[in-house]
Amino acid sequence: MRAAVSLWLLWTLLPGTVSAAATTPTDPLRSPNWAAMVERHLNGGPVVFDERVQVRMPQTAEDPMSVPVEAVVEGLENIQEMRLIADLNPLPLILIFRPTHADPFIAFRFKVEQSTPVRAAARTADGVWHVGGAWLTASGGGCTAPSYGSGSGLWRDQLNQVSAALWPRGEDASRLKLRVMHPMDTGLAAGIPVFHVESLSVEDASGRELAKIRTYEPVSENPVLSLNLHYRGVVDVRGRDIQGNRIRARVAP
Repeated sequence: MRAAVSLWLLWTLLPGTVSAAATTPTDPLRSPNWAAMVERHLNGGPVVFDERVQVRMPQTAEDPMSVPVEAVVEGLENIQEMRLIADLNPLPLILIFRPTHADPFIAFRFKVEQSTPVRAAARTADGVWHVGGAWLTASGGGCTAPSYGSGSGLWRDQLNQVSAALWPRGEDASRLKLRVMHPMDTGLAAGIPVFHVESLSVEDASGRELAKIRTYEPVSENPVLSLNLHYRGVVDVRGRDIQGNRIRARVAP
């Protein structure tokens, strides 16, 4: 018995055998799913909690199908990627944002099923995830309710149509706000299969990527997204949904 215990202790101390739970910092929001979120959606870490990463949203969700949120990183350089997660949603991962030539900032709306921590995780060039977040109080039902568009059928005539605008933010920067017409069905409403926008890429006139967004089921119907680009001029928006339908638009200042 002692030999077995000794071998177990030796195994747990070997490099690469320490569990994610053992290396994950204590969650200030005390979510029961925190360790699972790190393992599943943050590649197992490493993770640090950082006040420079902020999630700005109402404390209470007035409409669980459309909760406004802003994720922003201030005072932290070399952000390679941002991920937005709602721990207690049945579909926790909301979106992934790559600010190639953009501020580490994104604003959008999402669906929530119940009260949950909502987090932004920003990965720096050294591979560390810097995490900030807040609790959102919600009565729930946003993820399991059918979209308005799928109920009426009107979305078929406008599917993946883009409306967008650009505003200058100095000599070499601009704010982009865009909307894509799409039901964004989660697949959790009875009789309605999952159907959502999969990816959006924002490019300059030469085809250089300025930002890329990967969207998941919890993003609200007819997604509205705002970005701050390190570029001023005409941009192209390209993307597709999970059925392969293309999204195309050119936006001029």
